[in-house]
Amino acid sequence: MSLPVETRENYKYFHPIQTRWNDNDIYGHVNNVVYYAYFDTVVNMFMVDNAGFDPHNAAAIGICPETHCNYHKPVAYPDRLEAGLRIGRLGNSSVRYEIAIFIHGDEEAAATGHFVHVFVDRVTRKPVTISKPIRCAMEAIVVDAVSSEFAEQ
Repeated sequence: MSLPVETRENYKYFHPIQTRWNDNDIYGHVNNVVYYAYFDTVVNMFMVDNAGFDPHNAAAIGICPETHCNYHKPVAYPDRLEAGLRIGRLGNSSVRYEIAIFIHGDEEAAATGHFVHVFVDRVTRKPVTISKPIRCAMEAIVVDAVSSEFAEQ
């Protein structure tokens, strides 16, 4: 099944990412597992920059039970990238981030995927309600389920 290619207009938050020499694999492109590090980076930068999240001291943290990535075209060092972020689903204790990786200046995504966080107490690891400041920040980038590429996946 071929998915439609996502474009920049479908994302609400962007963060620059510089590829590194060691991101490339023996085949001359960024290795698939590195994309998950890019996903983690944009999600956490959004949380720090927009929700005041302190990953080292927060009482509640997001753990990741699910990720997924579709690769549309290769990227390689020294490409400059931009990660686009939106939220496809915002629950009581969980959130589904949807991410697109763009080569700087390209309108179509090189890769798209999602990343689920369940917020848990740092000590007990039991689910907790997403805090008001974090929820408010997240609500700013929520998209309609109808417009979300990943709504049915």
